[in-house]
Amino acid sequence: MNRFPRPIAFSVACLAAAIAALAHAQIPAATLTQANTYLQNGQADQALALLTPLPATGAGADEAQNLLCRVQFELQQWSQAAAACQKAVNLNNKNSDYFMWLGRALGQQASHASFLSAYSDAKKSLAAMQTAVQLNPQNGPALSDLGDYYAQAPGIAGGGTSKAQQVASQLDKVDAGRAAQLRGDIAMAAKDYTTAETQYKLAATTSPHPADKWTVLASFYLGRQRWSDLDTAINNCISAAARDKHPGIGLYDGAGVLIAANRNPQLAATMLEDYLTGSSKSEDGPAFIAYARLGQLKQKLGDAAGAQQAFAAATALAREYNTAQASKP
Repeated sequence: MNRFPRPIAFSVACLAAAIAALAHAQIPAATLTQANTYLQNGQADQALALLTPLPATGAGADEAQNLLCRVQFELQQWSQAAAACQKAVNLNNKNSDYFMWLGRALGQQASHASFLSAYSDAKKSLAAMQTAVQLNPQNGPALSDLGDYYAQAPGIAGGGTSKAQQVASQLDKVDAGRAAQLRGDIAMAAKDYTTAETQYKLAATTSPHPADKWTVLASFYLGRQRWSDLDTAINNCISAAARDKHPGIGLYDGAGVLIAANRNPQLAATMLEDYLTGSSKSEDGPAFIAYARLGQLKQKLGDAAGAQQAFAAATALAREYNTAQASKP
């Protein structure tokens, strides 16, 4: 005979009720705002600590999963990012940005996968990007992602120059700078370097926030080994960032170009320091990666103490990130 039927039944009922309540709890808006602040500042560990315990369903869970995806994307944990973004779109299939980030995560997963897996992931990435644009035809970043995919992917994977040109025409009405950059990317895919340079220059000279567009042009010159032109583009990036209250990640990207070119490490270090101490930090240029790159530059410059300090700052923000891979694109 069971001596404790009622207490056990009561405990099970209470546990079930508690789990149900947790599963459908509303995540406070302030929690999501704080998580996004951590994300933009490159504080990956704090963002993960805040987001990971949150309920997987209920009000706000879709945004929490999207934020979690983007933190893992910063950390270059592609499969985890794709899984979290998939949860976000499963919870809310009407949000253009959620599908945009799912497309990005799947695209990165594809680029690091075996051939067969890469093809499947690429097709899923394309479907997500197309949905993002369908949900919001004014989503400039999503249009850029889709256009770049069409420009670079082979026809068997859904790519095509005519498709990319159609997206560029859509972008003309949304963001002329992005449209010009996309046309430059289309020309690059076709190895039409003259047109590519013209379009990248147009993007840099017409964008309201041109600092990062100058780095795109600098990257083009890196590929063509036109060092004097690269230097000019980097200097234009620095000048544009100094004039702009919202310079974006121009300094971060510009330093990345110099690192890739193995050129002027002192200037690259200064650009990263200015980025890290400025007000334009964002998830597009993770602060922990900026610190790791700065540490590598300090080592090259013979500043052992400065390198140690920079690496320590990177680790404090993101313990799971391998600082040795910071110089890789």
